[in-house]
Parts: sequence; structure tokens; C-alpha cells
Amino acid sequence: QVQLVESGGGLVQAGGSLRLSCVASGRTFSSYAVGWFRQAPGKEREFVAAITWNGGRTYYADSVKGRFTISRDNAKNTVYLQMNSLKPEDTAVYYCAADVHVTSRYRVGAEYEYWGQGTQVTVSS
Repeated sequence: QVQLVESGGGLVQAGGSLRLSCVASGRTFSSYAVGWFRQAPGKEREFVAAITWNGGRTYYADSVKGRFTISRDNAKNTVYLQMNSLKPEDTAVYYCAADVHVTSRYRVGAEYEYWGQGTQVTVSS
């Protein structure tokens, strides 16, 4: 049983930055792979970024590569998503997800067991 809580969303202008946080309760992140996903109105959920349990590897969607950075601080049970050079098309609800069993298919949402409630990111043009 793991609970995830996202924070850090808000309204920003195009070109601005936000840092999202995902804090776990119930147990530490130390043995969990963590992914960030987003969903815009009328669209299906899409993969954004993921990080392995030990932080040794990261994965990014092509649409955010070079602009977003995922990182983790296991001592704080927290995963971050630093978002720079934001674009209007980044507008969505952002979710973090975690699962101890994800070992290869990090880009697939169905692989993750635990999900947060999401945080809204709105980028104005």
C-alpha cells in the first residue's frame, strides 16, 4: 500500500518553468520505479518521463526530451519533474505513478500499480 501525492502545478506563461513533486507515504521510494504521465482534456494519458528504482536510468517522451528532467531523492521519498521551456501543448493534469515490479516497460502506464491524484499544469500562450 503506497499513496502518492503530486504538487507544484499551476499556471505559467509559455517559456516558463515549473517543478512538480511526487511524495510517497506508507513506504519509501527506494525500491520503486516511478513514472510521470499526463492527460489533457479529450486525449488519452501519455507517458512523460520515468526513472528506475536506483535512479540509474531515465526515460523521456520525445515531446519533452531536452526540456524536462526527472530525478529522485529517496531519503525524502520524493520524485521531481523539472519542466523548462513550457509550451501550451504541455497543458494537462500530471500524474506520478510507482511500482516495484516495473523493470523494463517504463513507458507503459498499465505497468504501474500506484497512482497519485494529479496536479494541473496550465501553460498560457
